[in-house]
Amino acid sequence: MFRRVLSLLIGFPLGIILVAIAVSNRQPVDLILDPFRPETPALSIELPFYIYLMAALVVGVILGGVATWMGQGRWRQTARSQGRRAARWQAEADRLAREREISSAASSQTVAISGR
Repeated sequence: MFRRVLSLLIGFPLGIILVAIAVSNRQPVDLILDPFRPETPALSIELPFYIYLMAALVVGVILGGVATWMGQGRWRQTARSQGRRAARWQAEADRLAREREISSAASSQTVAISGR
């Protein structure tokens, strides 16, 4: 619940700021992708400025997520190996518990038979 309220307290003002930026930056801007002839570019895009800002934000979030994911690869690998190790130990403990139950059942039958 606290996390949801905190995300609303941060997300709502951030959304208002982004809308204000979009409204105030509606004028078209040329993005020239030809460094050799900027006066007559072979490749250029004309979009409102806020689209460039939003695209930069989206690209930054994606690159940050990829960088974080790649940086945590070592910990994911450790977690996988520890999970396999825990599963092996759990299987061993289950096997030993079954063997103990079988041996205790066999010894109680032996006591019951010899007690006659």
